[in-house]
Amino acid sequence: MAHMYILECGDGTLYVGSTRDLEFRLAEHQSGVNCKYTSKRQPVRLLYAEEFHRIDDAFAREKQVQNWSRAKRLALIAGDMERLKELSRSRIKD
Repeated sequence: MAHMYILECGDGTLYVGSTRDLEFRLAEHQSGVNCKYTSKRQPVRLLYAEEFHRIDDAFAREKQVQNWSRAKRLALIAGDMERLKELSRSRIKD
């Protein structure tokens, strides 16, 4: 199994990543190991995760969500699919 995940950092920013071992990767983030971005923004907490059969799919989803606005990420985390669709439509118009 693989995961795409979103963390909230101590400074309020959202970090999007992917991994084969979510528990291990979270421990790395929380200890400040192997991630320059989150090591400087402690503490971190898991807000959202999606499970995939293949790491390639998790990585593709990571890249997709990384390109989203903060508002769109927060709608995903909240499970607000209507807001997510609305934000997607408004971006197309821009």
